[in-house]
Amino acid sequence: MKNENEKLDQLFENLENQWDVQELDSQHLERFSKKMILKKRKRNYSFIYAVAASVVVFLGVTLFYTNNEKPKELKFASKETRQTDSIFTVLIQNELEKINEKKSPENEKIINDALKQMKSLDSDYDKIVHELEVNGECKPLIYAMISNLQTRISFLQSVLQRIEETEKLKKLNDAKTI
Repeated sequence: MKNENEKLDQLFENLENQWDVQELDSQHLERFSKKMILKKRKRNYSFIYAVAASVVVFLGVTLFYTNNEKPKELKFASKETRQTDSIFTVLIQNELEKINEKKSPENEKIINDALKQMKSLDSDYDKIVHELEVNGECKPLIYAMISNLQTRISFLQSVLQRIEETEKLKKLNDAKTI
């Protein structure tokens, strides 16, 4: 340990004349304080810009997601195609409402499976609408669109029928046990 202390002492003795021991002038503290104040001001502006940019990004994301939730309208399609789409859409919504009214613990699995299947049919429909948008109206695409809409309605009707049959069976079983 003494050897290390001696080495350090010797090192400092060798550097003794090389130290910067010059006194700072009296204006140094003032200049330094002014520079620090200027830096603080710059930081405040950058913070405000960061907050403003975050707000803009938040608004953009919010608008993007709310626009995706709106139902697609066939703005590009003919009047007949739009009418057909709106009629079928109303029918599909009515069937979905009927199914949701029948929701119960016994029917929950059937309804959840039906909603998953409806999502698949909806994505197929979105693909057809996209094709209509890109390629314009043509008979095969119009037929595919109508077929998809009819399939969704008949599927929902069969689900409703299945739910009603399940309810009847439950009532019969309850009546037999009494």
